[in-house]
Amino acid sequence: MQEQYQPSQIEPQIQAKWEQERAFNAIENKDKPKFYCLSMFPYPSGKLHMGHVRNYTIGDVRSRFKKMQGYNVLQPMGWDAFGMPAENAAIDRQVAPAEWTYSNIDYMKNQLKSLGFALDWERELATCRPEYYRWEQLLFTKLFKKGIVYRKLGTVNWDPVDKTVLANEQVVDGRGWRSGALVEKREIPMYYFRITDYAEDLLNDLNDLDWGEQVKTMQRNWIGKSKGMTVRFRLPENSQAGLPDDFSQYIQVYTTRPDTLFGACAVVVAAEHPLATAAAENNPELQAFIAECKAGSVAEADMATMEKKGLPTGRYVINPLNGEELPVWVANYVIWGYGDGAVMVVPAHDERDFAFARKYGFPIKQVVNVNNLPYDDQNWQDWYGDKENGVLIHSGEFDGLNYVQAFEKMGEKLQSLGLGEPKTQYRLRDWGISRQRYWGCPIPIVHCDDCGDVPVPEQDLPVVLPENVVPDGAGSPLAKMPEFYETTCPNCGKPAKRETDTMDTFMESSWYQFRYMSPQFEGGMVEPNAAAYWGQADQYIGGIEHAILHLLYARFFTKLMNDEGIVPVREPFKQLLTQGMVLQATYFREKEDGKKQWFNPADVTVQTDEKGRPIAAILNADGLPVQMGGVEKMSKSKNNGVDPQQIIDAYGADTARLFMMFASPPEQTLEWSDAGVAGAYRFLNRLWRTVYEFVKQGGNSVNAFAGEHNSLSGSLKDLRFKLHSTIAKVTDDYDRRQQFNTAIAAVMELLNQYDKTDCTGENGQAVAREVLEAVLILLSPIVPHICETLWAELNPNSKLYEQSWLKADETALVQSEIKVVVQVNGKLRDELMIAADASDDDIIAAALATAGAQKFMEGKTAKKIILPPNRKLVNIVV
Repeated sequence: MQEQYQPSQIEPQIQAKWEQERAFNAIENKDKPKFYCLSMFPYPSGKLHMGHVRNYTIGDVRSRFKKMQGYNVLQPMGWDAFGMPAENAAIDRQVAPAEWTYSNIDYMKNQLKSLGFALDWERELATCRPEYYRWEQLLFTKLFKKGIVYRKLGTVNWDPVDKTVLANEQVVDGRGWRSGALVEKREIPMYYFRITDYAEDLLNDLNDLDWGEQVKTMQRNWIGKSKGMTVRFRLPENSQAGLPDDFSQYIQVYTTRPDTLFGACAVVVAAEHPLATAAAENNPELQAFIAECKAGSVAEADMATMEKKGLPTGRYVINPLNGEELPVWVANYVIWGYGDGAVMVVPAHDERDFAFARKYGFPIKQVVNVNNLPYDDQNWQDWYGDKENGVLIHSGEFDGLNYVQAFEKMGEKLQSLGLGEPKTQYRLRDWGISRQRYWGCPIPIVHCDDCGDVPVPEQDLPVVLPENVVPDGAGSPLAKMPEFYETTCPNCGKPAKRETDTMDTFMESSWYQFRYMSPQFEGGMVEPNAAAYWGQADQYIGGIEHAILHLLYARFFTKLMNDEGIVPVREPFKQLLTQGMVLQATYFREKEDGKKQWFNPADVTVQTDEKGRPIAAILNADGLPVQMGGVEKMSKSKNNGVDPQQIIDAYGADTARLFMMFASPPEQTLEWSDAGVAGAYRFLNRLWRTVYEFVKQGGNSVNAFAGEHNSLSGSLKDLRFKLHSTIAKVTDDYDRRQQFNTAIAAVMELLNQYDKTDCTGENGQAVAREVLEAVLILLSPIVPHICETLWAELNPNSKLYEQSWLKADETALVQSEIKVVVQVNGKLRDELMIAADASDDDIIAAALATAGAQKFMEGKTAKKIILPPNRKLVNIVV
């Protein structure tokens, strides 16, 4: 055995051995319980970052632990390979996105392998390959025929210079990120999934998931179930001109506060509403305002924070309960396509409406009284929106009713008039999956002048995306490629046009968990027997930033696939762990244009005060000061990332893995520390030396202790007690608690006690061997390379990854003696050993008799003696 720990030598050797032996390749084995561990697959951006290392190490710890517990473990890996970043990178580099993507996959795959993850690489998949996306195209066509997928007009951000649709994040200050042109809103035909039909299922099934409450709450809020009222405001005859039949009689709104109807002062509609269009026909000012509204972002978050603007249409509606005539305005904060594209304005009891009314001079009429508090129509107060503690006033026959009573009575009145009814509504909207971009899965629809929208027949799938295309950023290349879009109608055989939009990349990541079960299966999305065996992922790991959309769409897709008889489960992930972000210090200088130039921490020297606190930072390149920007998430934009490859090259993969698991519990943020990395490396060197010294003294020829615990001397008993206590704790930390940092700390404490214990003699050597073998097993899920190597030194004909997990020896956990700490007035003064079955009185008497207690009691009588339930401390108060 070599004396020095050299990870650069041992890690590649161990990895090659695992690969050669197919150590982590899974098969359906009904003789074992299964454990399917899945970490969110990476986007092949070019290089791994420390967030990837943390994410995949957590999954690897769980997988290796479960394998040693006797589970049949599946831990696959693949690539979320479609999407805008590849397209944008390809434009910048003037290469095809496919070439860029596949090159990145090759590099990142080698990085993942160098970290020693127990992955089944034979199940590797990439979502940009036709053999993957052909199956989602098939599902799309089936759901289109059933009406679950449909086509309608949708509002998008349009760049008039690049002639392309922009994602919300590509709109900067109202302008296209590449062209700088003012962005317009346009309505174009798009495909949608009826996810709203599944809203109630998606909401209710959250209750049965072993997910954190934070994520479940985020999903509940996104689905946004609310109980409200549909209310129809009739249009008088003089306000109906130019309106289509469907909109000529009334404007319909949805409200969760029908009790405030008597306080309505106006109705506002979206810029796209037919009434807005009709009213603007001979009104240039209104036309200009509508154009301004349509030029804004369609992102809901942007609309929530932007300045609220409005303009009157000159048309009116009638309040259905009191007959008042209310003006209709166009407002920039009303979203067309969300609900009815119209809302009523009740300024007295809604904060947004209050500000809007104050800006434009609408009357503010209080109709809810809360505990007779004085109402000030000049300043908003939070209680104005209280619906739980108020009663109606100025509301005619409904005066004196509380919210619940008013909801019921007003609902009855509206229904009797045919002008409203109770309605349960969801914030969730149908999922628009059309993207006017190139690098995505083609939508398998053919447009025929005679037959309409025709799904591509199964035998003609997949519709393959051409990969030798270099986009120029001006619209989708597919729309300029007759060789792609020119085709014939599958129904009538006449010339037709293929759909040139591609699918939202959330489509591919919504079902990949099932494709891993049988990635080579050519008969459908997943082979039925594999789907039945693996069921759902038992453990899913990823960032909290994916808590809403990705997880929601994956849950929705699972329900669709279950309804189609493809999978036997209704939920994709049994248990969810959302790991915290990796943080690092930031440093910058402000440039002349006011922008910041960020410097990598590796290029900066930090100066500290006498207590080690940072007080200044110097850029190594020029010796001049830089500003300290605080600790933030590692990111390219702040240039504060750490390249995992540098850590692997300098310290080895096990050091990177150990630091990531020791620095913080998985769900909490982790602050990067070079000193912490060095400390992890020192610990692994210590572990190596400990085993080296044991082997050097002939320890590999000694059998691990298997005798009677009570036959051992006191210190060896204590060491075995510590060992088996540690086994019990680490098992619980890996499994139930999933707190790997405390598991590592427990093993470190065990090694500390090992170092302090005299392990000479036959029994001592046997216990030493038992301890060291246990340490290697306990640490192997976290630092597998060094543990596998050291295990082979102790057991030359054995493989660590094939070993069973340890069980604590119950006899070793029974202590004949316990240590009791003695305090006087709360300060440690002595300690004693006493029989574990000693009575409370015996323990107290022994404590009082200790030299430390006698000295510091100074002959005084104890006023009070405290003995906690665990009986490990006696506090004498004098």
